[in-house]
Amino acid sequence: MQRFHNELTLLKQKLLKMGELALFMLNGSIEALKRIDISLANKIHEERLELNQYDIEIENEALRLIALYQPMANDIRTLACILKTNTYLNRIGRYGKDIAKITWEFENHPHFKKLVSIPQMGRLVEEMVKDALKAFEEGDLKYLENFTERDDELDELRYSIFRECVSYMMENPRIITQGSHYIMVARYLERCGDHACKIAEKIHYMVDGSSIEIK
Repeated sequence: MQRFHNELTLLKQKLLKMGELALFMLNGSIEALKRIDISLANKIHEERLELNQYDIEIENEALRLIALYQPMANDIRTLACILKTNTYLNRIGRYGKDIAKITWEFENHPHFKKLVSIPQMGRLVEEMVKDALKAFEEGDLKYLENFTERDDELDELRYSIFRECVSYMMENPRIITQGSHYIMVARYLERCGDHACKIAEKIHYMVDGSSIEIK
């Protein structure tokens, strides 16, 4: 089984690399939107190809290890966690790609409200994903202890952005398109937070075998 554990370690490392890419895409897309940096937005959009390749390779390798070695107990839970986390990271990265596409819509149209609280939401999501990946890498649940509170904060920020944007759009109909984009980006970030919570749930199961729900 030493060969199995060596291969499993390499697979875990590949998943962590995918996590780095997903975070780069998400953080880069917010920075591109903030600066209306079309070049950076284009780069983020192109990264979707590498993200998709990670998705395919990790899934195939995890299934190969299951079929070849028929692992038990913690090992099978780890592979199950990898398969689910792979999917959630792919979605987080793709939301980054979607935000990058929105940046194109702002070319030659300056922001009317400095992105409201979107950068703050982005930082919260980044911290959640990073902590989830640390918990996965170290097998330590301490990084996940306050995920419910952080998810609640993201939800509050999303609704705050919605209310603020609607207020501005009612005062000035000419910014309805931009305001709608802000609301959409806030929704994307809230969903990324949800995916971070789902990753945390799977890691909890991986570590101690119990299922939890983070609301």
